[in-house]
Amino acid sequence: MAESPSHKFGQMIGEMVEAALEPLFTRIASESSLYLDKKGPRPARQNLRNAKRKSVIWTDKDGNQHGLDFVFERGGTDQKVGRPVAFIEIAWRRYTKHSKAKAQEIQGAILPLRETYHHLAPFIGVVIAGFFTEPALAQLRSVGFCVLHLPFSTVQEAFQRVGIDASCTEKTPDKEFSKKVRAIKALSKKKGIQVQESLLELNEKKVADFIEQLANALKRKIVSVRVLPLHGTATEWKTVYEAITFIQSYDEDINDLPVIGYEITVSYSNEDNITARLSDRFHALQFLQNYRIPN
Repeated sequence: MAESPSHKFGQMIGEMVEAALEPLFTRIASESSLYLDKKGPRPARQNLRNAKRKSVIWTDKDGNQHGLDFVFERGGTDQKVGRPVAFIEIAWRRYTKHSKAKAQEIQGAILPLRETYHHLAPFIGVVIAGFFTEPALAQLRSVGFCVLHLPFSTVQEAFQRVGIDASCTEKTPDKEFSKKVRAIKALSKKKGIQVQESLLELNEKKVADFIEQLANALKRKIVSVRVLPLHGTATEWKTVYEAITFIQSYDEDINDLPVIGYEITVSYSNEDNITARLSDRFHALQFLQNYRIPN
């Protein structure tokens, strides 16, 4: 079935937003010594079907695959998939109808991945361009999303600056969308970059706030690791390595009652806390290994 002009128009707007934000994300990834997974060839995706090898695909604990726009990885390379520390989705809406359904769709794509990698407490963000209701935005924020909304008026003005009328409503006919699609396709590289820069300029404060929250989440440092053998007294360490050493050397027989597990709390500089209760020494060590910085 042929792609409708209205859908193609929305897809091109989304790609323009992705292109505008990619340099900012690339800079943050570099500053944080992280790998940025984005659309395009990557040898690490060889296990995917050919049609998906240029897509950003992550699998949740139930085996379901989810397509995303950007993922920040610790320890990732072109050839090796790292540990995800941020999931970001880009979306476009040309009218407010079904905003709540779109919010639920975004949640369905990212929340299962956050649950799968809960031990890493990944940042989850969404960038929505176009029309979106405030209740739908609030719904996303209520479940932990950092939300960047680029209003339709700013999208329209960014294109207007290069002579393209991006206005549309629910009643805009397909032939009008076809004209808009052709006009966007005909943009020179220079004018395409102008649109991207205008989108960022027109939303400067909101973009800066989103980037700051992302950067803070990615640059957070572990300030303490609290280990509680579940028959003894809690101990607290400054680093993961000290906590690992403690567990490896801990004498489980010093108490009359057997060890029934370990409770571990990892505290970060940005006040994030991750707590896990593990059933034995092996699983406690396995949990902490997730936090060791790759060589």
